[in-house]
This record gives sequence, C-alpha cells and structure tokens, in this order.
Amino acid sequence: MSRLSRSVPAAATAAAFTLTLAACGDAGPAAEDGKISVVASTNVWGSVVEAVGGDRVSVRALIDDPSADPHAHPDQPEDATALAGADLAVYNGGGYDEFFTELLDATGTDARKIDAFALSGYADGENEHVWYDLPTVKKVADRIAADLGSIDPGRRERFTANAKTFDTEVDAVAAKAGRIGEDRPGTKVVATEPVAHYLLDAAGLTDATPPEFSEAIEEETDPPVAAVAATTGLISGRQVALLVNNAQTETPVTDSLGDAARQAGIPVVTVTETLPAGVTGYVGWMTEQVDALAGALNTA
Repeated sequence: MSRLSRSVPAAATAAAFTLTLAACGDAGPAAEDGKISVVASTNVWGSVVEAVGGDRVSVRALIDDPSADPHAHPDQPEDATALAGADLAVYNGGGYDEFFTELLDATGTDARKIDAFALSGYADGENEHVWYDLPTVKKVADRIAADLGSIDPGRRERFTANAKTFDTEVDAVAAKAGRIGEDRPGTKVVATEPVAHYLLDAAGLTDATPPEFSEAIEEETDPPVAAVAATTGLISGRQVALLVNNAQTETPVTDSLGDAARQAGIPVVTVTETLPAGVTGYVGWMTEQVDALAGALNTA
C-alpha cells in the first residue's frame, strides 16, 4: 500500500509520545560501546545503514517483523524514546511512513534526518516505494556515509569506502535485472500492488495491470468490479507472463488473482515491503527477488 498508517489520529499520537518522553527523560538510551545510534522506519533502510556503518552503528528498525502488516504499525512509546536519543534517522518519505514523520515532529529530535523519497528526485505523488529503486538506494547509502562521517569524522573514509562497496553491489543487481528485459523484451506482468514498480522497470518488464485496479489498491479501497474482471482476464487469458504479489498486504481480491494465476499456470512471484525472515542484507534480498523474476519467466 502507499502508506504505513496508524489507527490513532496524528495529534493524539504526538500528545501521547510527548507525555511518554516527559516521563522517561529528554533523550533515549545511548548506543552501546560508543556506536552511532540510528533509527530507521523499516528494516529495509536499517539494512542499508548497517551495510554502510558496519560495526560502528547501532540500528533500530521500527518495523522489522516480516509477518506483520506494515500498514498497521502500532503505537509504541519506546519508538519515540529511541528516536529522541538517535544521532541519525532514516526513513522512506513520500507519504509512505507517515507514522515516522509524526514521531520526528513529536519528539523534536535534533538527529540528522535522511528522507529517501526526497533524495530520489521523483515528484510528489509518484510511486513512493523507492527502496525498490536501485539508483535511489545508492543515493541514500552515499548520504548515510556522509552523515555518519560528520557524526564520527575519524571514520569518515571507512564509511565512504563501505558505501562505495555497497553501490558496486547494487550496480551488479541492476545489471542482472537489466538482462531480464534484454532476454525477454516486451514481457508483460500483472502486480497486485505497484510496490516493486521500480524493480520491474529495471528488469525491462511492463506492468499491464489496469490503472483503476492499481489506484484503488494504493488508496486502500476496493477496486471497481470492472477493473477486477479486467485484471483477472489478463491472467486467465494468459496475456501476461507472471503475477507479482505483495505478500504483506493480501486481501480477498489479491488472493483471487493468485488463484486465477495458479489455475492458468501463470507463475506467481512474491515481493515484500520488509526484509523476509532469515534475510539481513539489502543486496542479498534484492538479488533473490531478481533471481525469482528471472526464474519465473524461464518457466512461463
């Protein structure tokens, strides 16, 4: 979905966190062993911080449960406490993780802040799932290195070197993705939600999902019956090579698309909004997803 939402109004949430901070003190606990304290909205951005900061950062990702619905993150006072004591805050932006920006405002933290969507260069209203946009992820890594270097100047070169290594690895993922489109130009797919939009673009795949369907899912409303029928028809009529399914926001409608794909013999590739269980690194995660796309197309 387009946003990580809360059920509690923003004003009430901010007031509750302000009271919590007053009770706990002005700042959260310091990072252990003199490490730089970083708070990230999700474990995806947390993993990028860890790739750049190595053992000199202590990272807390507020959303890190791969089985949870990332669009219903519960209010947790300890999140505000962590942010209040952070040296650096990294989040997606673009309206995706609004709970995090509310927390930043509520705590009044003076931590350095990195907004990935703002770094992407995309205009407001464009697809906000920029952790799937490999050039943006490199920009975030470089900005992380710069900010960590400002916080700990003695290790500036180390952070910069780590970011360069990470960028090279991301470039390798991008090259692998690009070969998918070179091998199968013009391949069409359907997506239950445009979460992996940028990765599909990098792979040279065309998202043929009717706009009315995608827009409704993004707005967290039921797609029009006609849009559901048209989307299902693309699958049952085998007009697309595969279905890309966001496993973390399944609904009866998206489940029905999965059923249609299985009945038609169309491969289903699963994508997620956070790192799956057992996966700790961004590059490894993206590589697995690119390999899954390539493998599915080879069997289509």
